[in-house]
Amino acid sequence: MKFNYLARDQKGETQTGVIEASDYSAALKILQDKGLIVVNLKIGGRAPLISREIKIFNRIKRKDIFVFFRQLAILVDADVPLVQSLNILSKQTESRSLKDIISATASDVDGGMAFSKAMGKHPKVFSIFSVNLIKSGEVSGRLQETLNYLADYLEKEFYLISKVRGAMTYPAFILGAFIIVGVLVMTMVIPNLTSILLEAEQELPVSTKIVIWTSDFIRGSWWLILTFLIVFGFVIARYKKTARGKFYWDMFKLKIPIFGKIFQKTYLARIADNLGTLVKGGVSIIQSLNITGQVVGNAIFQQIIFQARDDVKVGKSISSVLENHEEFPPLFSQMVKTGEKTGKLDIILEKISIFYSKEVDNIVNNLSQIIEPLLIVILGVGVSILVFAVFIPIYNLAGAF
Repeated sequence: MKFNYLARDQKGETQTGVIEASDYSAALKILQDKGLIVVNLKIGGRAPLISREIKIFNRIKRKDIFVFFRQLAILVDADVPLVQSLNILSKQTESRSLKDIISATASDVDGGMAFSKAMGKHPKVFSIFSVNLIKSGEVSGRLQETLNYLADYLEKEFYLISKVRGAMTYPAFILGAFIIVGVLVMTMVIPNLTSILLEAEQELPVSTKIVIWTSDFIRGSWWLILTFLIVFGFVIARYKKTARGKFYWDMFKLKIPIFGKIFQKTYLARIADNLGTLVKGGVSIIQSLNITGQVVGNAIFQQIIFQARDDVKVGKSISSVLENHEEFPPLFSQMVKTGEKTGKLDIILEKISIFYSKEVDNIVNNLSQIIEPLLIVILGVGVSILVFAVFIPIYNLAGAF
C-alpha cells in the first residue's frame, strides 16, 4: 500500500514523498524511525510532483542492490535478527528510494510477512531471480547461505556488466568524435574550399562533386536529417519493445563482429551463474530453468532455455537441448552433460561461469588492440576521401598557375 506524506525533519525542513507499507501504522512507524515529524499522511498512489522529479535523479543503481545484499548477509551471519538488520541497512543506505523500500520491507517482515514475499512487492528493485532464491533459502532453512550466494552472484554480474559497458565506451566515443568532426568539416571547411574550386571553372572529379553535394545537402537540409534521425530512433525504440522486435534485435547483437562474441560469452556466463546459483540454493531444476530464462536478457537464449525447461518436464536432459543450438558451444553442452551424469550440475555450472567470465575479461582487456586497427582504417578511409576529393583538385589548381 502506498502513502503520501508531508513531514518535517529535526531541522524543521519540510519533506514530501511517497512510501510503501502494509498499513497506516507501519507507514507512520517508518517515517518516525527516520526521525521525521509527520504532519500529514494519507493513502495515495502518486507522489507530489516535486518528489517525483527528485526521484528521477535518485534511481537505484545495480551496485546499491548487491551492496545491500552483501551487508545483509554479513549482519545475518553475525546472528542479528532479520528485521533489525533491515532497519540498520535502511538507516545506512544513501539512496532515498532504496531506503524507503528497505524500510517498507522491514515493516512487512515485522508484521509477519515472509522476507521473499515482502521483496516481491518491489519487482523493479528485487528481481524474480533474487525473490525465488530467497524463498528457497527460507523453505530450506538456509537463508544465511542463500544471502551469501545471492550477494556473490550480484557482485560478479555487476562487475562483468561494468567491464562490457566500459569496453564499448571507447569505440563509441571515437566513432562519435569522428562523426562530429566530419559534420563540422562538411559544414564549415568544405563550403570555403568549394568556392575556390567553382571559381576556377574546371571539370571536377566525381568524388569531389559527391563531397560538395553532401556538404550542400547537410547545410541545406540539416532539419530534415535531424527529423529523420529522431523519427527513426523512435520507431526502432518502439519496435524493440515488441516481442518480434526484441527477438531480431537480440539476434543482431549476437551477429555483430567482435562485440557479438562478447555478448554471447556474457550470456553464457550469466546462464551458468544463474542456473548454478539457483540449483545450489535448493530451487528445483524446472523452476531454476524458468527463472534463468526470464532473467537472461536475450530472447534467443530465453527461447532455448524455455525449450530445455519443457523437455526436462517430460524426462529429457538439459544438454540434449543445448547441443542442438549453435549459440551454445560444444564445451558448454558437454560440461552440462557431465554434470547431469555425475549429479554435480551446480559445481559444473559454477566452473562454466568462471570460465566464460574469464573469457569475457580476456576479450575486453584485449579489445583496444582489436578495435584500434579497425578505427584506424575507418579514419584513414575518411581522411583519404577528403584528400582526394578536395585537396588534390586544389593542388592541381595551384600547379596550373
